[in-house]
Amino acid sequence: MDMQYLQIAVFFLISGLIGLATYFKCRDAKKSEDHSVKGENKEVFLAGGGLSWIFVAGSITLTNLSTDQLVGMNGNQMALLVWWEFAAVIGLIILAKVFLPVYYRYGCTTTTELLEKRYKDHRIRALVSILFLLGNIFIYLPVMLYGGSLFMQTMFNVDLPIIVLAVAFALVGAAYAVFGGLRAVAVSDTYSGVLLLGLGLLVVFLALKAINFDFSGIPAERLTLIGDKDSPIPWTTLFTGMIFIQTYYWSTNQTITQRAMASPSLEEGQKGVYVAAIVRLMIVPPLIVLPGIVSYKLYGNIGDAAYGRIVGDVLPMWLSGAFAAAIAAAVLTSFNSVLNSSTALYVCDIHEKYFGKVANVPKLNAVITMGFVCIALLLVPVYSGAVSIINLLQQLNGLLSMPILSAFIVGLLFKNVDARAAIIAVVVGVLEYAVFTFVWTPTHYIHLMFVTLICCVAIALIANRFLFGGHTELVFGQVKKLSNDDHHVTSMK
Repeated sequence: MDMQYLQIAVFFLISGLIGLATYFKCRDAKKSEDHSVKGENKEVFLAGGGLSWIFVAGSITLTNLSTDQLVGMNGNQMALLVWWEFAAVIGLIILAKVFLPVYYRYGCTTTTELLEKRYKDHRIRALVSILFLLGNIFIYLPVMLYGGSLFMQTMFNVDLPIIVLAVAFALVGAAYAVFGGLRAVAVSDTYSGVLLLGLGLLVVFLALKAINFDFSGIPAERLTLIGDKDSPIPWTTLFTGMIFIQTYYWSTNQTITQRAMASPSLEEGQKGVYVAAIVRLMIVPPLIVLPGIVSYKLYGNIGDAAYGRIVGDVLPMWLSGAFAAAIAAAVLTSFNSVLNSSTALYVCDIHEKYFGKVANVPKLNAVITMGFVCIALLLVPVYSGAVSIINLLQQLNGLLSMPILSAFIVGLLFKNVDARAAIIAVVVGVLEYAVFTFVWTPTHYIHLMFVTLICCVAIALIANRFLFGGHTELVFGQVKKLSNDDHHVTSMK
């Protein structure tokens, strides 16, 4: 019992120190002097354009790294899952070299703002924003609350209902998003990230030490990086849908891309993305596969219980409270990041266009944030009955990712495309992937994502020509030209 109290005390001490350090860092930050709506949006949702490369890198890294990834990836207990991280490096490079210069050129607050400016129509921006919001509010926010609460309940063996712990997570996460905006979110991400990555590497080392760094006896299919057609990642998918999944996630997803758009200059933002890519390549891969592989040798095929069990067995008891604080920080940072980006999408893409100018952006931010939090909390019990949260997320994410990415690809690579054609393609793409997921699945879902993307792009171009009489012009050099023209950009517009 005394050791449990020590765990809890260490947990609250470290969590409090992270919050305190975040407060002092944000308090001393220079605030924007632009009090227009655009200026207030930039202050709340883009940290006033003041994120240095270290906070861009830290926030991007930890926003993506949470219990879903640590538990879910290690739960497969095989090396093959490392391809998600290697492919993510390519996705981050595409963000830095292709998309980020265009976002800076157009002075975007949201990624969807780029769609409006390329298609010269607000409707495509609103549609994609709504799709992002539906996914964030009804899927990701409640799942994060449920997953984090379940982990804490198990970690401390507390007799508290999941919903009580979820309320605690939600209130703390909302506080960061409301009172500090993106700046507080990114700073807390970075401080928490140092703790999580450090303890995560320690777990890897102790796990390997537990088997004397000897992988003998582990089946070859658990160690190979070449997946067959029945594996989670068949090797052929690396050349079809994998790269486009990463492009969607790292380059168009507001939750991730927002951090890279919040630097004082394009070059600063790119530097942060490159550092995040290095972390993704050098540090994250062992965290998400090695503990799971070791657990297979020690315990056999135990699935999602692998990470929790290996951590409990190899980590000294006195460090368990610190590790719980790191995991809680990972959950919080993912939650408040999605919360802040969701509010940005609603305020900038929907409210200002359809409900009039915003008199007080911080106040509206607070109201909308708490509304989203309430919806997420109401849905926590729904997800607590799901058989597999990870599989459910993969299915539902596929419904939106490729149709949304098609709108960006068509908008950037072609001129004179009617926004209505892109809207038709997005809607048809969602329906098409729904059929692939729930009715007819002829091949691996990553291949089907690629098929969906190609179909969406083709539908947009065909509809533009034959329904709206547009004469599409392919401009291969357009994105490169935008990047080159903006190489000299030194400040956010």
